[in-house]
Amino acid sequence: MRTTARPLAALSLTVAATLALGACGEGDTTAEAAAGTETVSFTWDRNTAAEDQDPVLEETTVDVPKDPQKIVVFDMASLDTIGALGGEVAGAPLESVPDYLEGYLADDAFNAGTLFEADLVEVESQQPDLIVIGGRSSALYEDLSEIAPTVDLSLRGSYTENLERNATFLGEVLGAEDEAAAAIAEIEAGIEEARAATADAGTGLGVMVSGGELSALAPAGDGSDARGARGGLIYDAFGVQPVVDDIAAATHGEPVSFEFLLETDPDYLWVVDRDAATGEGTQSAEAVLDNDIVKQTKAARDGHIVYLDPTAWYIVFGGIDTTKIMIDDVLQIAA
Repeated sequence: MRTTARPLAALSLTVAATLALGACGEGDTTAEAAAGTETVSFTWDRNTAAEDQDPVLEETTVDVPKDPQKIVVFDMASLDTIGALGGEVAGAPLESVPDYLEGYLADDAFNAGTLFEADLVEVESQQPDLIVIGGRSSALYEDLSEIAPTVDLSLRGSYTENLERNATFLGEVLGAEDEAAAAIAEIEAGIEEARAATADAGTGLGVMVSGGELSALAPAGDGSDARGARGGLIYDAFGVQPVVDDIAAATHGEPVSFEFLLETDPDYLWVVDRDAATGEGTQSAEAVLDNDIVKQTKAARDGHIVYLDPTAWYIVFGGIDTTKIMIDDVLQIAA
């Protein structure tokens, strides 16, 4: 991947909006972190509503210590970025850590629970300096913030905006500001290279395969819906031209049939095998798509069915190393 640096004007705006040294924090653990220690502040809109209620957003600012000695992470994208910037993670939901990120764990890393449920007793006994949550683990904030300064690095805005914001913040925390800026510049260049490849590739359709069923992925729009941003990444970040103007409307919802693939007939199919990512199911995406209807599509006839790394695109979905994997996936069509 090219490593040519690009201007980071957009990044500077993000940093200004989200980081401030020495800002006032929230809660006892934040105040303790700030006492006698240089800190970095992170601000986000936290949903304080119950799970079955409409979101109620509350601006939340947390001060975290610079150069924390013990970091616990419940968000795989953040584990990725922390490790890529030279940090080490002391605790995480170990069963959820992908093989390619295991090297970013301490040799004696402890199991902090799952992505959905923390082992609060174990986490507290380890006395971490910083806890990072995001996505699936966002609901753990209240409990974990009583143990140590806790920040939620969930997807907000576009994928690239989120990556820049979180990498910049974590670079500031780890004292790796230069490394973070260089990594962001490399990723920006890689995404531009991938977009150049897709610009000449005609139309495309992102498809997720799970349990033998297909779901069409639609562009994310304004990026306010994290699930939409996850599905729409192939279009929104990598510039693939959707095969129809409004995929969501065309499918009457996400699930689609094999006939829909033939009816829309994109030049490329971009495929995420959810079962391969989660370890569920009995059929691979390749097996599901190996049928007479799909074989009639332009994508199949031209050898343009692209299988994306399932762990990167479905489980981790973010982080420095993972984004490089995604870029390489898209660049398969330029090989």
